[in-house]
Amino acid sequence: MTELNNQAANNVKQRDHFRIKVCGLTNVKQVSQLNEIGIEFAGFNFYRRSPRYVYKSMPSTAIKKMRGKINKVGVFVDEDVDEVLRTVDDCGLYLVQLHGNESPRYCEKISNYITVIKAFRLSSDDNVEWKIKDYYDAADMFLFDTETPAFGGSGKKFNWQILKDVLINKPFFLAGGISPEDADEIKKFAAHAVAKDLFAIDINSKFELMPGVKDIELVKAFRKRLSDPLLPNLFEENI
Repeated sequence: MTELNNQAANNVKQRDHFRIKVCGLTNVKQVSQLNEIGIEFAGFNFYRRSPRYVYKSMPSTAIKKMRGKINKVGVFVDEDVDEVLRTVDDCGLYLVQLHGNESPRYCEKISNYITVIKAFRLSSDDNVEWKIKDYYDAADMFLFDTETPAFGGSGKKFNWQILKDVLINKPFFLAGGISPEDADEIKKFAAHAVAKDLFAIDINSKFELMPGVKDIELVKAFRKRLSDPLLPNLFEENI
């Protein structure tokens, strides 16, 4: 596997607050606004069946020209390997998120070229350890989302409780219908041992005015709420 590329490695550092990834972006100006408020990751959906398919709204040249500290993440679903790598180059992506049914071998091919986030869509009765066990050497990071036919972006809430007793031992993104009201629940989740590997919070449909168009003020308020201290007794409830 590759390490984060140089620019991404410089941008993604240990911080004293929750990192945030805003996924399903379709507007250049909004990416710039998110960069200005300190959002760490911008997700672009290259899945053609998604209502947030980025090429409907902006060409690869526009994505490639984007500058700033924000890390550009390409989201793919069971795409041809060569097409993924071509898109990485065309758009100047820093990371790739594989959100379909990609095999470990597939992930390895991509991770030889760029940092890979492997997404796992989970239902409440899934055995998490079993689902991720073959991917430790194939991906750089994991992402946990809700099991839906639409491969993400459904707004359906993910049951985080199935993770709390799992030792992931790899950096992971927490996704799945996260809403502005979830800030305190996320901070309580951070008290569990599993959260030592919590790398970033992934937000999408609950922060939209319409598919692909984000409510920037809502994102900004959520980021601030995550950085505010949580009362100690709220942590103690889950220790």
